[in-house]
Amino acid sequence: MDHAALSQLSKDDLVALLLAQEARHTVAIAALHARIAELERRLGLNSGNSGKLPSSDGLKKPVRIFSLREKSGKKTGGQQGHPGNTLRQTATPDTTIDHFPETCTGCGEALNQAMASDHAARQVFDLPDPKPLLVTEHRACTCRCQKCGTQTKAAFPEGVTAPAQYGPRIARCVLYLQNHQLLPEKRLAMLMADLFGVNLATATIARFSQDYAARCQAFVDTLREQVAKAPVKHMDETGFRIGGKTQWLHIASTFLLTFYRVSSKRGSLMENVCGVGANQSCAIKRRPWVTALAG
Repeated sequence: MDHAALSQLSKDDLVALLLAQEARHTVAIAALHARIAELERRLGLNSGNSGKLPSSDGLKKPVRIFSLREKSGKKTGGQQGHPGNTLRQTATPDTTIDHFPETCTGCGEALNQAMASDHAARQVFDLPDPKPLLVTEHRACTCRCQKCGTQTKAAFPEGVTAPAQYGPRIARCVLYLQNHQLLPEKRLAMLMADLFGVNLATATIARFSQDYAARCQAFVDTLREQVAKAPVKHMDETGFRIGGKTQWLHIASTFLLTFYRVSSKRGSLMENVCGVGANQSCAIKRRPWVTALAG
């Protein structure tokens, strides 16, 4: 409404207009306050106060300022009867180095090895110097039969398939460091080069894991079948990134067995799963291939 229209209104009309406008502003402000409160509530949500996944916390994960462990009343450190891991001397050291005093502290007379009467021992435990790789050459010899003249060539040992290849000890070391100690491929390649002089390509490291996974496939299949047909099992999933894409790590476990698998879908199930599978908020009915979420 412009100034000319307002000038034609009476005093009572102006008051009514102002009151109506104030009522509209009050409603709008209340709605904005509610909206702001809702947005602030959403910003404050994390895996600790909502159903969000821990992986969604990112760098804003709240710092835990207290320990979940209750006080036991015991003193800190090793407890009575604890076996401990104190480094102790060995009766069979690999190297012994004798140190002799050069002069007498009493009169300054020269001393030598033949004058030794006693000794005190201290032992230093350390890693040996890195050694060059041990190269074993396998030769498949050909023999000519003296009776018929046929030439027969020996077979190479199982696993020796290339003119030059890395041996099983290197593969086992790589598998342990990558899959148990969780070293990334590039850092693992750097470690092998620095400590052992083994220059591994990341593709070679990946092949070690793939080859060992293929060897374990029969065990994995048996484990999956045992967990899938268990009458009661725990099931859960968490999101993580593989190759820059979101994937889901699924877990299904019993009291004794645990089966992990990766899927691009959060709600996927392993084959032939049946029984009761529960986590914090869901259960699976007793029908294969069918899931039902129950709050």
